Amino acid sequence: MPIPKPEQSGARLTASVTPRSKLPEVGTTIFTVMSALAQAHGAINLSQGFPDFDPDPALLERVAYWMGAGKNQYPPMAGVPALREAIAAKLARCYGLAVDPETEITVTAGATQALFSAIHALVHPGDEVILFEPAYDSYAPAVRLAGGMVRYVPLLPPTYTPDWGTFDRCFSARTRLVVVNTPHNPTGAIWREADWAALAERLDGSDAMVLADEVYEHIVFDGARHESVLRQPGLAGRALAVFSFGKTFHVTGWKIGYVVGAAPLMAEFRRVHQFDVFTVSHAEQWALADYLAEPAHYEGLAAFYQQKRDRLRGWLTQAGFTLLPAQGTYFQLAHHPDFRHEPDTAFVRWLTETVGVAAIPVSAFYHDHRDDGVIRFCFAKRDETLDAAGQRLVAGCGRKDKEA
Repeated sequence: MPIPKPEQSGARLTASVTPRSKLPEVGTTIFTVMSALAQAHGAINLSQGFPDFDPDPALLERVAYWMGAGKNQYPPMAGVPALREAIAAKLARCYGLAVDPETEITVTAGATQALFSAIHALVHPGDEVILFEPAYDSYAPAVRLAGGMVRYVPLLPPTYTPDWGTFDRCFSARTRLVVVNTPHNPTGAIWREADWAALAERLDGSDAMVLADEVYEHIVFDGARHESVLRQPGLAGRALAVFSFGKTFHVTGWKIGYVVGAAPLMAEFRRVHQFDVFTVSHAEQWALADYLAEPAHYEGLAAFYQQKRDRLRGWLTQAGFTLLPAQGTYFQLAHHPDFRHEPDTAFVRWLTETVGVAAIPVSAFYHDHRDDGVIRFCFAKRDETLDAAGQRLVAGCGRKDKEA
């Protein structure tokens, strides 16, 4: 039987007031813009950071099992105890850290919610927050909505190491929070022990805290080790660390992550979390608790993605791109010498509309839209997707001058 259509009265919603925007300069995210452009032009989408392949069927089976077992109502606010215990066991295995699952772990509705809630828990009006740029685009709006003020410190290309001289000029008694992202989106850079030691030295004796975005913790290449803030004795006690099951298990649409931190910081985080999302999808939490019992499910991730990184790098090299180091994440930065005089936004639009491959302009990750001519490709894709994109790039990036 066809579903009846609603009555079409012709009435339309018309705003009778104009709200005063709290984020007047913020528009639609570049990720949404480029994905929509890719769809409109039939381009292969290497812009937005999500896999185009399914997760392990064993994980999906556990979700179905727990839904059938009745785990369909509200779970505890901080997360299912079995999952928090599994996370604690994983932290002990990965970082040699003993964490209390009752008071020091909270399951969240993805990492973006975790970051937003953490910033609102820790930042008061007038506080200053240091962000390293290029920076993921959700940090600064969350700071401003909390009443904080952002101070920007550049990461220096091509290795994107912190500019400690600028940091020292920005750091003051008003600094409440420093946000660190490692492995880093969009650059693929990773923090080493020396970077953390430099930060610990500067924060020693202050009241400043650290918010560590570590969602790509298991995607670190070439034998390097992920140096979590939780490994750092001088920083772990003043930090909240954010992690993502979506990135680790190829389920970005589930929007499940977690936060780890000492009990006093976690208590403040939960004050906000309970009124933000309150809790997170129930059956998926039980499924993840089961799935974490096998460490191979996350310990093989670096090798899995390194093969994809190298596959894309081969194609980009053939297409004439100059590649920047990619130490972690599932992103590759590149620039093309033939297009160095164009804005990166114009270049990615041309790639999408004409060549048929979508990427992200790195200028979108700077508050002042600094343009170094660098763009970001995502290689969290099936091999056949990467090959198809690579063939288009090889065929297309040499013909622009002829068309112009």
